[in-house]
Amino acid sequence: MTDALSSPSVAPAGDAPSPFAAIDADMVREAVRRGRGGASSDFDLLPGGRASFPPAGAPLRQAGVLCPLVDRGDGLRVILTRRADHLRQHAGQVAFPGGRVDPTDPSLLHAALREADEEIGLAAHQVDIFGAIDGHETGTGYAITPFVGLVTPDFAPRSDPSEVAEVFEPPLAFLMDPANRRTESRYFQGRDRRYYAMPWEGRYIWGATARMLVGLSDRLADLLDEAGLGGGLRDLRDGARPPHGPG
Repeated sequence: MTDALSSPSVAPAGDAPSPFAAIDADMVREAVRRGRGGASSDFDLLPGGRASFPPAGAPLRQAGVLCPLVDRGDGLRVILTRRADHLRQHAGQVAFPGGRVDPTDPSLLHAALREADEEIGLAAHQVDIFGAIDGHETGTGYAITPFVGLVTPDFAPRSDPSEVAEVFEPPLAFLMDPANRRTESRYFQGRDRRYYAMPWEGRYIWGATARMLVGLSDRLADLLDEAGLGGGLRDLRDGARPPHGPG
């Protein structure tokens, strides 16, 4: 559907500092602690919404992913991967470390941590897990549960080239700010698809990964507004850029 590096970056809107620059690890931990709501899906932005998903009686395969945060001295960043170009599914796309649950995994969290270790060399003892946030159901039949955690600052990625083409770390504040989010659409497999996108420095963050980040943004917007730092961020939840096609 998408070439992960072909879409142009979007500059932050305006020169005013983002209220999301005030986010620290304690605030993220509190946002996660407040519990989970309902899962989103690939079809939520379509006019019919969930009426077309999932197919009746079709079980969803479970997957666990890690939303790893790290402080490199300039604020929190999110560790993301770009999948290897030769993979059969989702080649070249930006993703959280993680993957589907294997029969030997005792839990979703175990699957997320195991895959993160295999993909980018992130060991379980290097992550302080805050908990799970709202999941996402994909049109390819997966129910994804994301776990947020704080990574030790001395972590250096060691990616597996058979799975990961690149590891990169966009600022959390950028990804959380609705000003850097847009809604796009394109025609795929006989129907219109609409999804969130957050291009950053030549990387195209979109789809399920972007949608889970929007869910975390909504939680943090509530906290910023409660602290008097958001300036009405709740009102921007649906204020992403108007839909448009690629190119």
